[in-house]
Amino acid sequence: MSTVQGARARARTEITAAIKDEARRQLAAEGAAKLSLRAVARELGMVSSALYRYFPSRDDLLTALIVDAYDAVGEAAERALAQAAPADAPAERWVAVCAAVRTWALAHPHEYALIYGSPVPGYTAPEATVGPASRVGLVLIGIVRDAHQARGIAVPRLAPQLRGEAERMAAEFAPGLPPAVGPALVAAWAQLFGLISFELFGQFHRVVEERDAFFAHAAAGLAASVGLVLPGE
Repeated sequence: MSTVQGARARARTEITAAIKDEARRQLAAEGAAKLSLRAVARELGMVSSALYRYFPSRDDLLTALIVDAYDAVGEAAERALAQAAPADAPAERWVAVCAAVRTWALAHPHEYALIYGSPVPGYTAPEATVGPASRVGLVLIGIVRDAHQARGIAVPRLAPQLRGEAERMAAEFAPGLPPAVGPALVAAWAQLFGLISFELFGQFHRVVEERDAFFAHAAAGLAASVGLVLPGE
């Protein structure tokens, strides 16, 4: 790459980052539904036509922000797993990953709301968001799979009417695990983000005071629901 091309690439990267940073500020102030390319351009001192060269539409900018948010929380989950001590039990790893997801959410409430809050009117997430959105779930599935392959897990009960659905789930996103684990994983995944959303959006106000302890207890319960047990239990 020539020096000129390299400078152009760096400039494009810097401007793209500035656009997304300003868009995140608007998300915090106005919410995703009111995100405006014209407003972003105005705050950055750009003409709208120049901004459209980076993001042709509001939906393109929203998608970039959504992918960034999913990647960020996914990286937090993956980092927590990588930093777990070799002696940690699978349930302890699960709880550590859940705690890392919560910590990220509390530090980035508006980005969390963008991906796990109310849908943005008129916006349909494209296929490009699916991979990033799967990262946290894949980390949790990996913990359970490793435990199953190492020493086995306490396979959850499965209602007979869910057998077909469970087999589909196992084939699609939880290969190597007993079919009964699939529905339990989906339920645990939904409950994890339900816990975080309740805390972040105020539903725990005057209900849960010891938030850290409560979350750790609830995350351990989710671990048990998918067949993992903390040491000593």
